[in-house]
Amino acid sequence: MPTARESLLDAAFAALGQRPWEAVRMVEVAAAAGVSRQTLYNEFSSKEGLARALARRETDGYLAGVDRELAAAGRVGADAGECFAGAAGWTLRSARRSPVVQTALTDADGGLVEALKRRTVDALVRGYPRLRPQDIGWACEAAIRLTLSYVIAPAASDEEACLRVAQLVRSLLSWPATGDGT
Repeated sequence: MPTARESLLDAAFAALGQRPWEAVRMVEVAAAAGVSRQTLYNEFSSKEGLARALARRETDGYLAGVDRELAAAGRVGADAGECFAGAAGWTLRSARRSPVVQTALTDADGGLVEALKRRTVDALVRGYPRLRPQDIGWACEAAIRLTLSYVIAPAASDEEACLRVAQLVRSLLSWPATGDGT
């Protein structure tokens, strides 16, 4: 059975799927969670506190999914392009499912995008030690930018988008290095 906190977060997420955050009322969130408004305020102090907790839960869940996708692809012997394609597919599904994740991915501050880049670079550096970390870094950055373009303007299918991301990563990691960063 979910805790009052989880029920409130679930209710807030459901409300956000129906209307913008500014239109979400705390009394409605509490009622949907089956708790009193006082319980909501005891848990989160304010609407802003609820928003922060919801954003944290959604972004933590998204990043855990990225880690799972990268690990799963690595276990089956996928190449670096396929590994990143797994993360790209999760990103597309997550952004479609969660307006919180979509907003965080397309936010100008870029905090979630930086976390995504760190995770993908770290996983690919560990999984493919023969590749140069600096090459992996810029390949991941380009792949993230391409993936985010599919978040904003979807491809015909997620499979097509993931195929393109995998092709991009493969081509960038096979490009001969000039030594000057180009």
